[in-house]
Amino acid sequence: MSSIPRHWHLRQELVQRGDCIIVDIDGVLADAGHRQHYLDPPWRDWDGFFAECGGDDVFEENKMLLELVDPELTIVLLTSRPTWIQKATLDWLNRNNIRYDLLIMRPLGDFQASPGFKRDETQSLRRLGHIPVLAIDDDMRNVRMYRSENIPTIFLDSGYHPH
Repeated sequence: MSSIPRHWHLRQELVQRGDCIIVDIDGVLADAGHRQHYLDPPWRDWDGFFAECGGDDVFEENKMLLELVDPELTIVLLTSRPTWIQKATLDWLNRNNIRYDLLIMRPLGDFQASPGFKRDETQSLRRLGHIPVLAIDDDMRNVRMYRSENIPTIFLDSGYHPH
């Protein structure tokens, strides 16, 4: 994959085209419960919320699920986290030995709602020859979007999102 978008991070030099699984981070792999207070009314402090991502615990059972997935499948971590916390995210993934092949984060200046961002990135994956065969997310808005794109989806209720 020579011409990937700048906000994509390959774990290794080459990610094979073909079937892939799309997995969210916050609420699926990372337990962001300790930072949810930043999103309480009257306004949401997204900078504060994201700045503390390095202190998240890992959901071990979901980490194990990724380890059990066929090694031929590409694991794409598609998160609405902004790229300004890419280093903290990569450090957290490495520290917790999370299996993944491609990390896609929200580029700076992209302020659309999560389902729109994730739909755009899913379409980019498809254009580059990646075929999503499953998505795992904790936000029902994203689950509905993936299902509208004919991608089988597992909803994991983190308790963070009303639905």
